[in-house]
Amino acid sequence: MIREAYQHAAQLFVATVRQVEAEQWDRIALGEWTVRDLVGHANRALLTVETYLGQPAAVVEVERPADYFIRASAALADPTAVAARGREAGQALGAEPAEAVREAADRVLAKVGKAADDACLTTPVGGMRLIDYLPTRVFELTVHTLDIAAAISVPVTLPQEAAALTLNLVTDLVASQPEQVAPLLLAVTGRQALPPGFSVFST
Repeated sequence: MIREAYQHAAQLFVATVRQVEAEQWDRIALGEWTVRDLVGHANRALLTVETYLGQPAAVVEVERPADYFIRASAALADPTAVAARGREAGQALGAEPAEAVREAADRVLAKVGKAADDACLTTPVGGMRLIDYLPTRVFELTVHTLDIAAAISVPVTLPQEAAALTLNLVTDLVASQPEQVAPLLLAVTGRQALPPGFSVFST
């Protein structure tokens, strides 16, 4: 299911980016990011897999996808640095960003298809098995594809596997922060709205 979720999330990302009109690339999409910046940032959910597959790790240090985000939030979440990386990734897409995204997806999915589930990757927060890292990339592709679709006003239907994997990861992240469980349960059962600024990445 994990590999299928990654493939389908990547394909949906490519298909959504293909719908960006020429005049929409410089439109503000998320925070200070333009559509180009956001697409570049989301494209890293492909490129980091490729990069880390080329950097084998000796030991597994992070076993759960949720733990990747927990560690990353603590070590890598400087807003200024994140925003800058998004802008740099957007510029790296070049003159034909949609084609660059398509080429990246084709290339990376082919490499993932040849890699073993237990291939150990060097990530910024420690060694991880490929099959444990991929859910974090499904999450990024899924959420940011929704962001892109909203920014360019196109409908999107999430693939079932990607949606399920992303929701499971959200559940794990919320469960790691017990104070967030009750507000989320009350919201999803229609009892009350989420508090302003609620996020699974709250610390």
